[in-house]
Amino acid sequence: MAFKKWVVRSADKERASALSEKFNIDPFVSFLMVSRGVVDDIDAVNFLSDEFMMSSPFDFADMENAVDAIYEAIENGEKICIYGDYDCDGVTSTSLLFDFLSNKGADVCYYIPSRENEGYGLNLDAIDVISSWDVGLIITVDNGINAFDEAEHIYEKGMRLVITDHHQLSDNRLPRAEAVVNPHRSDNALSFCDYCGVGVAFKLAVAMDEDNAEDIVERYIDLVAVGTIADVMPLKDENRAIVRLGIKKFNENPRLVFKPFVIANASKNFTCTDIAFRICPRINAMGRMGDAKRAVELLLCDDESRSTAAYNDFNEENSIRQSVEQDIFNDVERQLSNNKRLVSNSVIVVSGDGYHHGVIGIVAAHLTEKYGKPTFVIGIDEQGVARGSARSIEGFNLFEAISACEDDLLQYGGHPLAAGITLDVDKIEKFRRDINEFANSHYSVMPQPELVIDMKLSPSYLNLELAESLSVLEPYGAGNPQVVLGIYKMTLVSVSPIGDGKHIRMELQKKNNKIRVVKFSQTVEDFPYKSGDILDLAVKIGKSFYNGRTYLSVQAVDIRLSSCNEEKYFSEKAVYDLYRSTGKADKSLLSLIHI
Repeated sequence: MAFKKWVVRSADKERASALSEKFNIDPFVSFLMVSRGVVDDIDAVNFLSDEFMMSSPFDFADMENAVDAIYEAIENGEKICIYGDYDCDGVTSTSLLFDFLSNKGADVCYYIPSRENEGYGLNLDAIDVISSWDVGLIITVDNGINAFDEAEHIYEKGMRLVITDHHQLSDNRLPRAEAVVNPHRSDNALSFCDYCGVGVAFKLAVAMDEDNAEDIVERYIDLVAVGTIADVMPLKDENRAIVRLGIKKFNENPRLVFKPFVIANASKNFTCTDIAFRICPRINAMGRMGDAKRAVELLLCDDESRSTAAYNDFNEENSIRQSVEQDIFNDVERQLSNNKRLVSNSVIVVSGDGYHHGVIGIVAAHLTEKYGKPTFVIGIDEQGVARGSARSIEGFNLFEAISACEDDLLQYGGHPLAAGITLDVDKIEKFRRDINEFANSHYSVMPQPELVIDMKLSPSYLNLELAESLSVLEPYGAGNPQVVLGIYKMTLVSVSPIGDGKHIRMELQKKNNKIRVVKFSQTVEDFPYKSGDILDLAVKIGKSFYNGRTYLSVQAVDIRLSSCNEEKYFSEKAVYDLYRSTGKADKSLLSLIHI
């Protein structure tokens, strides 16, 4: 795991004390709220409230036009096709709108493109297929905002189009359509715009039947929560309310397909973390490994006898995904072991024949986490076309970097932290050189991965009461991550294996305070510390349940020697990395680090 720079949050202690007193909340919690930007009284009320407050769907520009176009198609008996996407957000969007329109009496079908053969978004061949189904209206969910040529083709085929999407507009232009519903339009009246695709589809459903908004919420809020979590949307404002209510539905009245997941959960309550790690990857796996349409069918399953089979289908597909992912990761690790130059570069670029395009992004994410560097994993198909997926670290803009290398690429796109590329196989080596030249010329010091510590804390405060108090901050997710506490100068007493040797449990002590801490995916053999070492730990705490009793769970996120001089380490590492990547460095500094 890459060595991370620890950054401790700060907060206005007087303001935190005032919030604690006014709202009768734990002082630790109020400090954490203020450090996360919840400062004003009204922000605190909204953050702490259990009420579900929803803004008007007609605050979206074009929403009324979208409603009119869809009702016109229903009334005229036109066939409607929902055009979705193969990821979790796209699948939940498709499921929600298909079910809603079916219940409205619409003649509705759906189309989800193949990740492997078609890629993301509308494409001309798919439009031709949909036209052959005698479709009159296409509604996109989670895509379409930049499909200018495809939109024109839809109208050339005699069909009409309604776009619902949440991705950024390319240049404020809008494709031809009856309506374009997107939270990032400048002419919206929205006070909050960070909805995911299924969030926008949900708003459309409410707009079509405002009188029954409560029933729509009850029927679909779990799907909206799943899509919001899967697409890593910030859990603020309306998203926080959506996810909170979605979790409540999971625990009180779960959808048939989700019941086995809830029953299998070891803890008493299904949480945002459970959705993120148990539900979302399994829905995504359908689209990564095969046909995402199967995921829609399973989500809409209304036969209780079929729910267990659906649960097994999701697990089986996810197991296949994990196996393929592990095979690629192992192959990449062999490459890096055999060619140290690959990992010494500022940007890691690796490739392999037959790498499954559905999982290379996950592998890239694992490598970025392990090595602390931007990473491209490229799969080469039988035609010699190479498609890659990349993940980055905060501070290194991937989209800017690949844009500078566009002459090497056939296609590219993405964001600062994630991107995709397509290139000829004989351009891979040149691309590797060019993107590293860009990195070395534009970043004199490559950004270092960071770990945010919410608060330094004495081990004496680690108890069930604190874990219970912190639950007020849930649901956790993007923009509101699980609390990480810094526990400093702990003496390591012992280390023992757990979970068939895959994980470890540590016993640590500071004065009269003893704690037990678990570190997952860490073996005793590879653990770099020994009894007697003085350690700093970044930990997350929670509650675990066993044999009817509740226990404090303490999980290590990161560990380092207390004697570590972080500033000195990173300054010398920057010199060393530059030397390994370019052969150039300040000679006076090189002598200090014995290269």
